[in-house]
Amino acid sequence: MAFEPPERLVRALGEQPDTAPERDWLDRLPGLVEQAQDRRGVQVQRVQAPGGRSSLVLLVRYPDGTPAALKLAPPSARPDLELAALAHWGGFGAVRLLDTWHGDGGLLLERLQPEVSLRSLPEAKALLEAAGTVRRLWVAPPPGHGFETVAERTQRQSAVLKGAPAELRALADLALSLRDELTALPPEELLLHGNFRQGKVLAGERAPWLTVGPEPVVGERAYDLARLVRDRLEDQVAASAGAAGARRRVNKLADSLEVDRDRLRGWTVFRAVESGLRALAAGRHRDSELLLEFAAWL
Repeated sequence: MAFEPPERLVRALGEQPDTAPERDWLDRLPGLVEQAQDRRGVQVQRVQAPGGRSSLVLLVRYPDGTPAALKLAPPSARPDLELAALAHWGGFGAVRLLDTWHGDGGLLLERLQPEVSLRSLPEAKALLEAAGTVRRLWVAPPPGHGFETVAERTQRQSAVLKGAPAELRALADLALSLRDELTALPPEELLLHGNFRQGKVLAGERAPWLTVGPEPVVGERAYDLARLVRDRLEDQVAASAGAAGARRRVNKLADSLEVDRDRLRGWTVFRAVESGLRALAAGRHRDSELLLEFAAWL
């Protein structure tokens, strides 16, 4: 199949610390697509664009016309762990797997509506639906799982905070301190989506809304909610409510899902600062400015 990978994917993979493996994967991608569709007995219709930042999604069909989606990701994205999480959820609150693991980085999934996510809804309705969807995913992990814990993931992510420039040192130190407090006595060990936000919840047929694109991790619910808190960030920053509005959002989400407010606030700060510093390192200065301003509000 001759095609050009979506620019969004190429740009995001180019921001990785070591881009050589990602460049090699992109170079081999047309051949990988051919092999993946042949193994699964499906035919590619088109590439989904703009697509994600860590994988290629293709809309495909079985010979009988049944639609599906074929997702391919580089090894660094750990598609094997995504498959393990989706298999454990069994389609409850999440997209359903249609095939087993072939070891080629490909996942064959039920076809959802990629153009219709929770971001298409008014904000209040979107948050209500998001809360109802994410709570379905919070289950005990399978025995002997190979998922990272929140403590392990955030320890690895702390490197970017420790290298923060001098003018951001105080904010980075606050985020690191919060992380240490939050991981000292983790209150629960549940399987989490890991990157849950409105854009990761798509309209489906067997259920109104289903989650896609997990980066599974085991830990507490407050960590999983922290990314959702800053959804539609530009709108939040532009709103006159400012810092007070951001704090109300934390409290509203925490209360709606019976999560401790202070723990949700702490993880929101850590994740926003970590994302902001990564954006700064990648040259995405506007994104970085918004994220760090938001973190400072909390």
